[in-house]
Amino acid sequence: MSELAGQAAIITGASRGIGAAAARELAGRGVSVVLAARSSGDISGIADEIVAAGGKALAWTCDVSRYYDVADAVRICRSEFGRLDILLNNAGVIEPIARIAESDPQEWAKVVDINLMGVYHGLRAALPVMEEQGSGTIINISSGAATSALEGWSHYCATKAAVLSLTMCADKEYRDRGIRVVGLSPGTVATGMQVAIKASGVNPVSQLDPSVHIPAEWVAKAIAWLSGPGADGHLGTDVLLRSAEVREAVGLPQA
Repeated sequence: MSELAGQAAIITGASRGIGAAAARELAGRGVSVVLAARSSGDISGIADEIVAAGGKALAWTCDVSRYYDVADAVRICRSEFGRLDILLNNAGVIEPIARIAESDPQEWAKVVDINLMGVYHGLRAALPVMEEQGSGTIINISSGAATSALEGWSHYCATKAAVLSLTMCADKEYRDRGIRVVGLSPGTVATGMQVAIKASGVNPVSQLDPSVHIPAEWVAKAIAWLSGPGADGHLGTDVLLRSAEVREAVGLPQA
């Protein structure tokens, strides 16, 4: 049996890419999963697939930019599965890609609402529950953009830098209460986001050959590893999936 069996998780942005892969991976290890996303049809299909395979899953329509949507996801997780052990703050967007002087202020703010406020909302809703339990793991999906400046990505770089700071702050405030908070920087992953980046033609990331992007399933395995003891030596930091040491620990091929 997996060491995670019997636990319960919420996964934001679970309709595709990393979120969908993480839901399948965790469910396959015996975790009951709440798939949270704005696109109810997509998450319902994935949840049905997991249940048909013998897992426990439910779909919950959720806009992470709205705090009470996220709080409701926490409530339904506790109501249906009795607890909340893992929160994966995965929901994030990068479009529209634009240089600062050409950006739309309202669209820039929407990215902040999803990428930054969405993570804050997850932390705010989950931490009291985990504190009451005396345990829990929160994984924030980060990026190399958190510590790098990339042309056209001011919204993405700024929000991911802020998420890294949230990871550090939450770890400082709650580690001694049994709660583990860690970030995961997966590198470039073969998801729809990379299609948008490629189409933009802006900055060196858009010039990468698609063959260099890792599959979302590799990231999902890293998420499962961090959900267990693997995270213990990395709390309050971003774990880099490009690290040879991390890949070996997760059981992934080297770059």
